Amino acid sequence: MNAHSPGLSRLLQDFFCNHLINQRNVSPKTVASYRDTFRLLLRYASAHFKKRPVKMCLDDLNMSVVLDFLNHLETERKNSIRTRNARMAAIRSFMNYTAYQEPDSLQGIQKVLSIPMKRFEPPLMGSLSREEVEAVLRAPDPATWSGRRDRVMFKVFYNTGARVSEITGLKVGDLVLGHTSSVQIHGKGRKMRVVPLWKTTAAMLRDWLSHIEADPHNPLFPSRFGKELSSTGVEGRLRMTVLKASETCRSLQNRKISPHTIRHATALHLLQSGVDLSVIALWLGHESAATTHIYMEADLTMKEKALEKLHETEGLPVRYKPEDDLLRFLEEL
Repeated sequence: MNAHSPGLSRLLQDFFCNHLINQRNVSPKTVASYRDTFRLLLRYASAHFKKRPVKMCLDDLNMSVVLDFLNHLETERKNSIRTRNARMAAIRSFMNYTAYQEPDSLQGIQKVLSIPMKRFEPPLMGSLSREEVEAVLRAPDPATWSGRRDRVMFKVFYNTGARVSEITGLKVGDLVLGHTSSVQIHGKGRKMRVVPLWKTTAAMLRDWLSHIEADPHNPLFPSRFGKELSSTGVEGRLRMTVLKASETCRSLQNRKISPHTIRHATALHLLQSGVDLSVIALWLGHESAATTHIYMEADLTMKEKALEKLHETEGLPVRYKPEDDLLRFLEEL
């Protein structure tokens, strides 16, 4: 280990305070995500080197340790590859910063930066039919405070197609309730978008405001303690709601439904209703309309209609059989 390796504590503090916050002005969610990454990494490295994080130097975060940490995330913490890659992105950002701050450590930094993102097959997109959505929206008990909140919250989920973090971050002041009602959503990368509300959604929200402290700075969907709901809390409430809805809608039984599933349902139902992809991209807050093409790919109904227009061929195609042994080998790969 290089005796003159720079201290990790100073570099990390400069990275967060000067680089991320003061210079790049990244969103609080990005800061929180990077913070959680380095909390996990430092605890892992501390156990590995048997020394406190504040005593570590930059050389301690070498390629071997980072690779072991990434493997630990997948095998011990059971994180997905997507989460593993998000942690690696935070580490890369820090290493790119330190490359300019500590050029003498460039060789070790480049080795860490050479660690590739892990490829993975994206899971098949889950969605809900209109009937299933209706069953979910009816399931919360309107006689209770939490049930009334969940009913209107899931209605806003479906109306807007918002991400769970966007819903939990909504404030009372983000609502515009009038002849034309809408909600202002704070999306990824500080991007703002305004989504119109159905009259039924607006009516439910007007009623809901009478049950909470309707200060413009307060959460629109608070917890019982008046604080912002966590994503985990919303997911738990949705699981309970789906379980209740499955009593009357059997197709929901044993289904794993997440808030993102409702987002997918909104997009697919807009697409099936003839809404243009570019409009759906704006609705969902996609930076590029190309991202929205995944919903066209996932829409089996549209594919079936396209197949009906294509006449089935008669007979089976003849498979090409290479004569050469080397070509045969390549054909069988």
